[in-house]
Amino acid sequence: MNPSASGQSVSLLLTGRHECSYWPERRARTALLDARAHDPAEWFPRLLAAGFRRSGDAIYRPQCGSCHACVPVRIAPETFEPDRSQRRCSARNADLAVSVEHTRMDAEILDLYGRYLNARHPGSPMQSDNAEAFREMMLARWAHSVMLIVRQDGRLMAVAITDVTPIGCSAVYTFFDPDPGLKQRSLGTFAILRQIEFVRELKLPHLYLGYWIDGHPAMHYKQRFQPQEHLSTRGWEIAVSA
Repeated sequence: MNPSASGQSVSLLLTGRHECSYWPERRARTALLDARAHDPAEWFPRLLAAGFRRSGDAIYRPQCGSCHACVPVRIAPETFEPDRSQRRCSARNADLAVSVEHTRMDAEILDLYGRYLNARHPGSPMQSDNAEAFREMMLARWAHSVMLIVRQDGRLMAVAITDVTPIGCSAVYTFFDPDPGLKQRSLGTFAILRQIEFVRELKLPHLYLGYWIDGHPAMHYKQRFQPQEHLSTRGWEIAVSA
């Protein structure tokens, strides 16, 4: 495959058909940057703007033929307006300390990640307490990634892994303490709000939130961040909220 990104040709590899990560009854295919032909660090910003994501070292985009359910989403911090619920979320979490740190993999972070998956995604293929599995999915040797570390009086509450590029930041994955007593904090929402603020502080234009899938329950939270832009065949456009 040789589509164009930012006016330049790029070589992609196409996987065989596999189970869809979001709708198990569907079959999916994935386009991957051919890392033998291109430098991922150089191409990632261009491909991010073209709707690609990364998982570990791999840069990918769904390429499923007639199915176009996965819609790339991004937020412009300068136009984002938190709603009443999000303002309350920020107020409830005013006691939390957020630091931006280099990505790492230590016992504290792996423990939180494992507890989050056990509680929120039991039985998921992502679920593993293997440190190498975490490294292969969350980290990339070529990416400029950071971790937004959220703590309360030293207690690790949440981690948001974010890639920093010249065109904006890409939210890779967020995991947080699944303790039911913390539910009212809405730590997932708080992590996105802090990433939006982080992008604003860097004076970058966008936070890329990955894919939105209409009707999928795991995607409802993304619709609450408005205004947002969706990528279609016409390019990036402001999405009309439902």
